[in-house]
Amino acid sequence: MENAIAKQYNCRPVQPYVPYKWPLALDLLKQNYEILFSDHTFEKLTPYFDIAKTCCIHLFGVTGYFTTDPDNIETILSAKFDDYSLGSRRLATHPLLGEGIFSQDGPAWKRSRELIRQQFVRVHKETPRAFTSHVDSLLASISDASVGGLVDLKPLMFEYTLNTTTSLLFGEPHSSMSKEEGNAVRENFDHASFGCGIRVRLADAAFLYNPAKFRKSCKAVRDWATFFASKAMKYKDEHGEEAAAERYPFIIDLWKEMQEFDLVRDQLLHILVAGRDSTASLLCWTVFHLVRNPNILGRLQKEIDCVPREGDLSREQIQKLPFLRCCFNEILRLYPTLPMNIRFANKPTILPRGGGPDGTSPVLLSKGAGIVWSVYHLHRLEDIYGPDSRLFRPQRWESGELIKNARLGVGFVDFNGGPRVCLGKDYALMEASYALIRILQAHPNIRIAPGVANEPVGAEKQAYTIGLYPLEGVQVVLG
Repeated sequence: MENAIAKQYNCRPVQPYVPYKWPLALDLLKQNYEILFSDHTFEKLTPYFDIAKTCCIHLFGVTGYFTTDPDNIETILSAKFDDYSLGSRRLATHPLLGEGIFSQDGPAWKRSRELIRQQFVRVHKETPRAFTSHVDSLLASISDASVGGLVDLKPLMFEYTLNTTTSLLFGEPHSSMSKEEGNAVRENFDHASFGCGIRVRLADAAFLYNPAKFRKSCKAVRDWATFFASKAMKYKDEHGEEAAAERYPFIIDLWKEMQEFDLVRDQLLHILVAGRDSTASLLCWTVFHLVRNPNILGRLQKEIDCVPREGDLSREQIQKLPFLRCCFNEILRLYPTLPMNIRFANKPTILPRGGGPDGTSPVLLSKGAGIVWSVYHLHRLEDIYGPDSRLFRPQRWESGELIKNARLGVGFVDFNGGPRVCLGKDYALMEASYALIRILQAHPNIRIAPGVANEPVGAEKQAYTIGLYPLEGVQVVLG
């Protein structure tokens, strides 16, 4: 059957491959884990993705593929979406996330997505007003953390997004917990997320990574989510479903459809992990580069001068700030929310490009074949983004031509693409916009802290759990 398909589409094998020296390419496995535990994970993967836009890798006697070809990425995410499944990713993340939208395929995934989509339709009507109190708390925490005007914004950004997301999902902010409990939750979140990243790389052998500390961290996060979800269920039992839906709308609406506590809790965890990390990373990287580029920062500050400094911000006010969106697009280009992803063919299927000596022929993927695509490296391709693709230059987005040429969800994959495009995209952009506007209004003289490295794009230290964020360098002077 596969031979017939290959002949029908004139498929040719992928010729470029990652060279290896040890039997079963075990040296590549060793290199991968050295890179994973380094401070420059995605930059150190660049030599592999520079081999060719579509390349194969032979590991343990099995052939896998990786690509940065936009046509192939469009095929995986959209055109032949049903030909691919998550495969081993489900196994890798199950100890932390359980059963939910990011670990499901097929009918179960479609059901979860529709349920959550309905929730974000409701949330859309409430944002950005819902962020006001959390942004006020963020500004207060920035002032409290300042020592002689110096402050590290990274932990405060993560606390802000954790508070907004827990308020959305659980009906009350994370800050309602004691400081000791809150710190423990953050530490367990980070450790469990990093452990899941290791397990994803082990694919079907994910079970091999299951140390006691990882198990303990996963349990602590799940117990935390259970605590909040149980409060909503108890409130429902005591005050009725209608009253509970006013106070805990996200949880109660999921409960109405699922009628199973564990499934509700797990869905909440999926959204919580994604919502916390992605927006915090976006904010951290944006501040990271703005304070290193005073001219760009000054231009953005001039744009937001038209925004009232008091009261709630409206969606319309935020949407009238085009250069702010250019800045976010540029950060999402350089540091995408999901920098690398993987799928497995659930039947013989075709990639449009990558085969033959010139890499332009179709490629047959056998059932079970894995393919990784790197959005991080896709977003740095010079044939899409120009010779300055490795520079932070928000102006490249101003005319609107770039996003047309790159194609949203194909050459520019900001919040994933295709049927799995992120349902929380609007929420995340409103959340980040509100916070950044108020920070820049409150601290118009913000600048990079003395002694903090001002390195070019790619040289900065990176950390990766669920999202990609700066390991350091978000230390600023408030002025």
